Amino acid sequence: MTPRPRGRCGLRRRTGRLRAAALLAAALVLPGAGPATAADGQKVRLPVMPARLEAGDPCTGGSKARATAVPWEQQNLQLARTSAFGKGAGVKVAVVDTGVSTDAPTLAGRVSVVGGAGTDCVGHGTFVAGLIAAAPAENVRVAGVAQESRIIAVRGTDERGTATAASVAAGIRAATDAGAKVVQVSPALASGSPALASAVRYAAAHDALIVAAATPDPMRSSPGREPEPPRDYWPASAPGVLSVIDMDSRGARPDNAPATLGADLAAPGDGVVGVGPRGGGHFIGSGASFAAAYAAGTAALVRSAHPELSAAATARRLTRTAYPADVPHLDPYAAVTSVQDPAEHTRAERDDSVVLPPGNGSEGATRRAVWITVAGGSLALLVAWAALIVPRGRSRGWRPAARRRVAGAGTATPGD
Repeated sequence: MTPRPRGRCGLRRRTGRLRAAALLAAALVLPGAGPATAADGQKVRLPVMPARLEAGDPCTGGSKARATAVPWEQQNLQLARTSAFGKGAGVKVAVVDTGVSTDAPTLAGRVSVVGGAGTDCVGHGTFVAGLIAAAPAENVRVAGVAQESRIIAVRGTDERGTATAASVAAGIRAATDAGAKVVQVSPALASGSPALASAVRYAAAHDALIVAAATPDPMRSSPGREPEPPRDYWPASAPGVLSVIDMDSRGARPDNAPATLGADLAAPGDGVVGVGPRGGGHFIGSGASFAAAYAAGTAALVRSAHPELSAAATARRLTRTAYPADVPHLDPYAAVTSVQDPAEHTRAERDDSVVLPPGNGSEGATRRAVWITVAGGSLALLVAWAALIVPRGRSRGWRPAARRRVAGAGTATPGD
């Protein structure tokens, strides 16, 4: 597959408009972070959700720990506020992953299965489905983005989580044939294939929006092993695919995150809380696949609230209403509630902002996001937004702006 043309990339900071915006963002960040907590304020230690299982590893079981307080990522995305405007009713979201367990209590009755994808030995696909659509349990405030959407379970890997271009391509086609209007793809492959490119085009032709992880989820690394250089991953780099990278509670890329050459959106993906394949307990997970889950859930909200929008128009709405940054941050509330042309809808016109607290993004499962209102800040925000969001052409089909370049493990520069 031939990569798309891209803009110039570098590790240096952009001058002028990006410096001004960075200073403004820094001024809005307030201190304060906390570990994963229960409703009574006690710290909760959660087991880690694996991306795949090694030979001989047992299947992931249930978790005995529950994080009952609102996780930092839900606060950051304003999910409680956004849910007042819709919960994704009527939209089918496919999860192309390790399967989705039909035994997961908070997804009960809303999972349709393709083939044998109703079981999930790894647990990863169930975790992703929960971020998209899990209903809140009694006395638990951990929940999905689009709680009334329906999940289509599609296996895009083998039973232990290993994916190939052929398995992902088959998963995308199966998801499209099952009627999904949003297709979340967790695997990020080092290379594509003609079959995978064809599957992406097939989904686009059937008005299905593919939302894919821009990088693989981090794996256990050997001591002294050099990190992989930045590169493209597939299908996230295919034209027409909405690619998403993970950010931590500071709004930066986690230290151990694989590097990529570009992404369309950033969303919470470091130390996020989700459900397991069975039982009512919770797990902690980190990786771009979880960020893609939040973006896919938001796409379901948009397609439910604005059914007249095509897949391409939904993607444009998500990118144009995102919070301004080198790689724009997903903003579900703005995506759902904007009534003007999103290209003309500035951040200064919204009535408040969510900012991320500082802290180590991998230290705990939950941090408190901080809501602040800045008196007299509308003009400064308007200037920062106008300086950052400038239309840039690109040969990406629907994409109205250039794919943002991501250099290293936390720096991104807009393409020209």
